[in-house]
Amino acid sequence: MKLLTNNKKVAHEYFILDTFECGIVLKGTEIKSIRQGKFSIKESHCKVKDFELFIINMNVTKYEYGNIFNHDEKREKKLLMNKRQIIKLGQKVKLEGLTLVPTKVYLKEGLCKVEIALCKGKKLYDKRETQKNKDIEKRLKKITH
Repeated sequence: MKLLTNNKKVAHEYFILDTFECGIVLKGTEIKSIRQGKFSIKESHCKVKDFELFIINMNVTKYEYGNIFNHDEKREKKLLMNKRQIIKLGQKVKLEGLTLVPTKVYLKEGLCKVEIALCKGKKLYDKRETQKNKDIEKRLKKITH
């Protein structure tokens, strides 16, 4: 497994309740740009539409050696997942007010995979508490070493 990107912002902004591995449908030269690391998932999120899962705002830069058949940079990309799981996720997002956010993009056995997380948003005081705990752990680690 080769990790291509990791969205560290998710752990700061959300409480991660569960994670899922999905395949992604790519067109044309998108996989070449992804293998070169020319993409971003920082502002992206996932949405359930008509029993299908899509990743929105994932920016995949145009392949520099591509021709007129190059891909659109910000198109919605379909995620591949079991239909029952998609329906359950859709219900949780709708009823409980949770969010689906991509956390990692990696290559597994030559295929591009996306790890999405079912998250609940943090309030400002929760973010401060998390940062405070991280600082305490760093100080304790420094003292013991």
